[in-house]
Amino acid sequence: MKILVINAGSSSLKFQLIDMTDESVIAKGAIERIGMEINGGEENVILNNPGTKKLTWDKKLANHTEAFNEVKYLLSESEYKVIDSFSEIDAIGHRIVQGGDRYNKSVLIDEKVAFDIEDLAPLAPLHNHAEYLGYKACLEVVGPDVPQIAAFDTAFHSTMPPKAYMYAVPYEYYKNYGVRRYGFHGTSHKYISNRCAEVMGKDIKDLKIITCHLGNGSSIAAVQNGKVVDTSMGFTPLDGFMMGTRSGGVDPSVVTFMMKKLGLTPDEMDNVLNKQSGVNAISGVSSDDRDICAAQNAGNERATLAHEMQAYEIAKYIGSYIAAMNGVDAIVFTGGIGENGFWLRSKICSYLGYMGVSINEELNKETVKGAEAELSKPEDKVRVFILATNEELMIAKDAKEIVENLKK
Repeated sequence: MKILVINAGSSSLKFQLIDMTDESVIAKGAIERIGMEINGGEENVILNNPGTKKLTWDKKLANHTEAFNEVKYLLSESEYKVIDSFSEIDAIGHRIVQGGDRYNKSVLIDEKVAFDIEDLAPLAPLHNHAEYLGYKACLEVVGPDVPQIAAFDTAFHSTMPPKAYMYAVPYEYYKNYGVRRYGFHGTSHKYISNRCAEVMGKDIKDLKIITCHLGNGSSIAAVQNGKVVDTSMGFTPLDGFMMGTRSGGVDPSVVTFMMKKLGLTPDEMDNVLNKQSGVNAISGVSSDDRDICAAQNAGNERATLAHEMQAYEIAKYIGSYIAAMNGVDAIVFTGGIGENGFWLRSKICSYLGYMGVSINEELNKETVKGAEAELSKPEDKVRVFILATNEELMIAKDAKEIVENLKK
């Protein structure tokens, strides 16, 4: 069975074709700058087939339908094709950021699901509408006979109890407008928690796991017996701890105070909190952790402060989730920074000595991105892992299961 995984953005369309017989990647790539002018030298079409060098082209594509037609051409018709016909693809899986409280698992997209994806766009304005366009583009190109599956980022977090997802604001905000904690990166947290159980050789239903998805956008989840009991991102991906350009949680009065002080509109304040804050704002250097590490090594005090704040806030979240689950069996680091940031991992773990957390610092420094490693000793009470996430494979697995059930 072959599954095509699509991740559509407002001006981009990432794709990955996976052979589910051995879960290998047949091809992957991206179409960027959709609906935008392509200037000379701006290569916006990317194809990266395993065993070959990355190929890039510049091609003006007016909309998502044209972009998906380009994907179809690259995979099944071009000189670099990896399949003889698009009919070899058994299903298309879409990453959908926001499923609200309507979806607690991946589902086959029908008219109602498509309507809901678009209807929920106000809760994820940068994502859901673009993902809806991605679905419509696929439908237009391949027709209704190819099953399309929606994998919601929020679905894995739907097991949170009300005490974890409710905010202490007027109750009608929740009833009338859906104001509550939803959580994001759910597909990654689901994959990583299940992979952690596999590596430990235990049933996930018997484990308490804290998964730390750390990148330019970051979140942490408390997974007890295979179900999320709490997570750091909230109503939007802005909540939680500081990220590349996002503030994370701040005193709400800071927001209203600065809006009045600077005469900012809601949209302008939203831009400040999402794009002008976080590590970038504190360091004054960059939102890229590689740049922060270089600046810290060069003695930049603000870069050091940014890292210190980040580690401190993450450790506090981990500590609170240990309390929420009344213990923890494993802590997992994943994502670009989670897999690469040895300094951050070390600093975070140094706060958790009271739980018996101890890591091999040499192994911590040597582990490279994409590798799996246990930083603790097998006999330690709390085990610490670095595990590479694979959201595309998780989406493909869900799609495969749904397609197989359709055939029964």
